[in-house]
Amino acid sequence: MALILCLETATEVCSVALGDDGELLALNGTGEPMDHAARLTTLIASCLKQAGKALHSLDAVAVSQGPGSYTSLRIGYSTAKGIAYALGIPVLEIDTLQALAARGVAEANRPGALYCAMLDARRMEAYYALYSETGQQIEPPLAAELSPEMFDAYYARGASMVFTGNAAEKYSRIHAHANALFLPLPASAETFPALAEKKFRQGAFADTAYCGPLYLKPPNITQARAIL
Repeated sequence: MALILCLETATEVCSVALGDDGELLALNGTGEPMDHAARLTTLIASCLKQAGKALHSLDAVAVSQGPGSYTSLRIGYSTAKGIAYALGIPVLEIDTLQALAARGVAEANRPGALYCAMLDARRMEAYYALYSETGQQIEPPLAAELSPEMFDAYYARGASMVFTGNAAEKYSRIHAHANALFLPLPASAETFPALAEKKFRQGAFADTAYCGPLYLKPPNITQARAIL
């Protein structure tokens, strides 16, 4: 049994959850975009207070690994590492897309469906991965340009597809199929406790000094113009 603090900072909004033995004890988040640095520590304090737990009672801290926003992911990792070093506890890296697919499973109620978690990567691109309803990875995380026919092979085998994440709505504009369901759910720490508890029991701890986000593509950096 482990008390695990869970941090989700991969997208434009952030959330914090507290899990005990894989069960969700508390969940807090912000709807304000890109205020992770200002709000993350207050969300942590709020979750601990809600659950009646103290920071020093934590057994581990879990952090969203990505892919996602470069700056947001770095904020999550720096916060997780700071807590881990201060308390002498391990860091657990959670696959952002797997956690998002797990939210889709809970919401969709489509037995036997495949779950495609999608996060916006600007323009008509997305970070995506494909999972079974049990969480088994079918396609690994990729950064790709969205196309209407990219999942035709699965439909040809009679598959039902559930698309979730903040890029699901964007994909629904170019993709239509009788076996497709679109659930534009945001990334959330809500499903982290069960995934984190499994990793904790397996001893799948990250190297606190060297672990870091999964980016998948280079950052989009705007070059400063010379001032004449």
